[in-house]
Amino acid sequence: MVKGIKLAIVTTHPIQYNAPVFQRLSKRGNISIRVFYTWGEQVMKSKFDPGFGKIVSWDIPLLEGYGFEFVLNKAKHPGSNHFFGIINPNLIRQIENWEANAVLVYGWNFEGHLKTLRYFKNKIPVIFRGDSTLLMEPQGWSLKKMIRRQILKWVYRKVDYALYVGIDNRAYFERHGLTSSQLIHAPHTIDVQRFMDQSEQSDKITRDWKSRFSIEDHELVFLFAGKLDENKNVRLLIEAFCQQAFENAHLVIVGNGISEKSLKIEFEGNKRIHFMDFQNQSMMPSVYRLASVFVLPSLSETWGLSANEAMACGCIIIMSDKCGGAKDLIISGKNGYVFKSNNSKDLGEKMNLVIENNSVSGMKDFSKNYILNFSIENVCVTVERLALSLNNQSEQ
Repeated sequence: MVKGIKLAIVTTHPIQYNAPVFQRLSKRGNISIRVFYTWGEQVMKSKFDPGFGKIVSWDIPLLEGYGFEFVLNKAKHPGSNHFFGIINPNLIRQIENWEANAVLVYGWNFEGHLKTLRYFKNKIPVIFRGDSTLLMEPQGWSLKKMIRRQILKWVYRKVDYALYVGIDNRAYFERHGLTSSQLIHAPHTIDVQRFMDQSEQSDKITRDWKSRFSIEDHELVFLFAGKLDENKNVRLLIEAFCQQAFENAHLVIVGNGISEKSLKIEFEGNKRIHFMDFQNQSMMPSVYRLASVFVLPSLSETWGLSANEAMACGCIIIMSDKCGGAKDLIISGKNGYVFKSNNSKDLGEKMNLVIENNSVSGMKDFSKNYILNFSIENVCVTVERLALSLNNQSEQ
């Protein structure tokens, strides 16, 4: 029999980063979990992703190995991109019928989620998971900024504990009224082992791509993988690569999106710049092993989980300082560098530091070892400890 607490988990829809955590929590059996998906069952239909510009359906199992329920969503226009896109008249009753001892809510900015936080406060322990930061907050005083801050302080008064993902996320929670005793570190994680595992088939795919792009084994490869849109700022990366005029180096751009056409028109003629279409999750380990260096030049990221994936595959990381995970994932000079956002000169200099480094292999090894601190297992232990401590408190 499962020991301890029954933890209800409220989140909008199955995603490739959370499902492995839910699967592992369930398999460990130290607490009982049930995930309540608030977007509704319709979310599992293949849907058009405007960022990639195509229909996306993940090719890894997202609903296996743990208990879950789809929740009726009565929103007129369902979606996770606006507050009234998630409206769940039956959610609270479903959680109560399951007899949950505590509830963990991912994100507050949906009608159904906020109502859940408010209802269960002072009834059962309320745990919150979010990854917002202050990195993009405008400097100086403004009435809009102050009103938003007061609203957020009101929201977080409905929370007993918050699972913060990193340094910048913790600062955000503290700014909005949560205390040190309420903040529990549970970093953003990926299925590290899946990305670390190598197979002959995966290695063959990587070798075939290198052959296709005429990349020699001794040459350094910089990589970007993600949506090709303005926020990802891939043009800055390409320009920095071109400005440095690297010899014995290549740049591989993987993904699709609204910027794709213009980037290809301008740069596809460069024999050292290579474009690949979007690759699904099962192919990503092979993609990352093309490279020595993964670059995330985004103008804004709450974290940047693609960097976690790249590190598990042994990549050095270069990230914009507007990525929420940069301070946590990168030890400067050991496994990568942080550059000033939207500054091509600084990005080029950081790329050049890798080129000139005599211990690229050492930096790659450091990445693989360091990302083990961000494992699913560690996150599961953290969640279990908190849940079991809440159970012990309720029994006293």
